[in-house]
Amino acid sequence: MGRVTSLDELPLRDDLRGSTPYGAPQAPLPIALNVNENTHPVPDDVASDILDDIALALRDVNRYPDREFTPLREAFAEYLGHGLSADRIWAGNGSNEVLQHIMQAFAGPGRTVFGFSPTYSMYPLIAQGTGARWLAGTREPDYTLTAEDAAAQVAAADPDVVILCSPNNPTGTPLGLDVVEAVYEVAKGVVIVDEAYHEFAPHDAASALTLLDGRPRLAVSRTMSKAFAFAGARVGYLAADPVFIDALRLVRLPYHLSALTQAAAVAALRNSATMLHMVDEIVAQRDRISATLEALGYDPHPSWSNFVLFGGVDDPKAVWRGLYDRGVLIRDVGIPGHLRVTAGTEAETTAFLDALASIGSPS
Repeated sequence: MGRVTSLDELPLRDDLRGSTPYGAPQAPLPIALNVNENTHPVPDDVASDILDDIALALRDVNRYPDREFTPLREAFAEYLGHGLSADRIWAGNGSNEVLQHIMQAFAGPGRTVFGFSPTYSMYPLIAQGTGARWLAGTREPDYTLTAEDAAAQVAAADPDVVILCSPNNPTGTPLGLDVVEAVYEVAKGVVIVDEAYHEFAPHDAASALTLLDGRPRLAVSRTMSKAFAFAGARVGYLAADPVFIDALRLVRLPYHLSALTQAAAVAALRNSATMLHMVDEIVAQRDRISATLEALGYDPHPSWSNFVLFGGVDDPKAVWRGLYDRGVLIRDVGIPGHLRVTAGTEAETTAFLDALASIGSPS
């Protein structure tokens, strides 16, 4: 029997030919600061509490889970506040699946998805996976957006879905609520504000959750991967109008959130104060990274996230390789003259900064 040895030999969709899958480099290095994980482990007492809830869920794992994951939605509503109720919450296996649900419902073949480049590299891939066309807008040289320019670009593109990353990945750039309001006013389709890194913003930073009332085409997505150190659990969620949530039910797979995932997430949210205690430590290391990078002669960009994008890198590939050879993995995000590093623990941050200093100055 012959073997298929190339995608060219399969009847792949034409719009997927020549594409490459998402994949940050993975390597067994002692210091991995390349994919914006929370490198702090889940605290032992919280881990024990989560395990207790998972053990209870295992007793009924022969049955399908709660299709509406009601206790989890209630827990998310309580965590987010802003007067939200469970009927305005949705969740999935990571925020990528939540975004995929939105694009399945509101994008798809013959429709367009718009975002401001550079931004999260999964947005175009999710759009393409649903058969939609990705449209890339532009940012200011410092990666910021103004309300007037953002609205003008959206009005000109007239997309079916607009996605705003706040703060932006991979740049860490904050996004003003005036931009969200202006974009929503001119958009005819749905507007998503991806707040995956919101917990790392200043404590007084306003969330787009405050804009939900009276805006039925607006959704605000979050994740437990970052601030909650739950990347391996794969839990993302959003808040929107109840009718918006109804639309997502049309495209989700049956029982898409396992009983074990639901139990683990509810337990983690119950311990949110403990889980989020590490956020201030991460922010301190992020700011330490920025200050030291500047002292070393690099150009760190302002960040409200758990990572720092820095410019002034004459040869990103050589610096990346030099760090790799010293046991430190960071990310080349494809922006000329730039690299990105996650803020890890104090020890990991020290290892990165020492390794970078040993490579030499950027010029």
